[in-house]
Amino acid sequence: MVSVIIPIYNVQDYLARCIDSVLAQNYKDLEIILVDDGSHDTSGDICDEYDLKYRHVRVIHKTNGGLSDARNAGLEVAQGKYVTFIDGDDYVHPRFVEALINTIETTGAQIAACTWQELKDGDTPREVIFDKASCRIFSQEEAINTVFYQGELNHSACSRIFEKQLFDDLRFHEGVLYEDLAIIYPLLRKVEKVALLKAPMYYYMHRAGSILTTISLRRTQVLDHLEALEQQVAKEAPQYLPAVRSRHLSACFNMLRLMPFRDPKWQPTKQRAWDYIKKMRFSCIKDKNVRFKNKIAILLSYFGLNVLTFIINKRG
Repeated sequence: MVSVIIPIYNVQDYLARCIDSVLAQNYKDLEIILVDDGSHDTSGDICDEYDLKYRHVRVIHKTNGGLSDARNAGLEVAQGKYVTFIDGDDYVHPRFVEALINTIETTGAQIAACTWQELKDGDTPREVIFDKASCRIFSQEEAINTVFYQGELNHSACSRIFEKQLFDDLRFHEGVLYEDLAIIYPLLRKVEKVALLKAPMYYYMHRAGSILTTISLRRTQVLDHLEALEQQVAKEAPQYLPAVRSRHLSACFNMLRLMPFRDPKWQPTKQRAWDYIKKMRFSCIKDKNVRFKNKIAILLSYFGLNVLTFIINKRG
């Protein structure tokens, strides 16, 4: 059985489509866990309607604790051998579960991921052609390096199916942003293989006003996560330091691109990002695995902070 955990917060306009896409799965051995994270729109009522109608749908109503808290609440009650997370405003292809379970069974991977399509309201997903979909297998080392060098595998907890036992002693960090980035390293350290099926079966809704489309001081938590991870990796697995530093550098460039440059409340973050860039740019530009756009930003950084921020803000 696959446990499908759907964290929900004020997504009444998208929720039915999300749940219906799971009910429409070709793979039927599912339990669907709807976690209403203190919504104050009609999302909770929508959840209850599905709970009454479908035996394999279960609803948890809880006070608002954030995305991580909602996912963790689902993990506490999940009974499946496998688990997947679908955000309440996203949805999936009818063969999403079937294709990823088949991938796990044929490859022996503990995590199977697919690619995704980023959509806006009104967009229609492009067709998924399965007979042309390829599958790539990553060892643990390849998976960790690929995630942090920002290659084919990303750090998202969505668009993939996990062996549930990977979460036996792991939970998402609560009360923070970038919770997926904080948990991906310990998850990958538990696996032997990760499989990536190159079929865009997860439909990610890019909504104006969502947390990751707006800028706030909470967004600086990405730097906290990566700084802590860099310290952890330096102690236990230094072979991954170049990849983690590359990701940390990328986050610094992104913060400089997003933040209001002349707002004094952002000055500490601006200085923090700039100090790290200066510290790591020489070693990163020599690293053949660092992605090209980061190397361009590194070169721009040698012209100074003002030139760098002017150009990346214009391009961003």
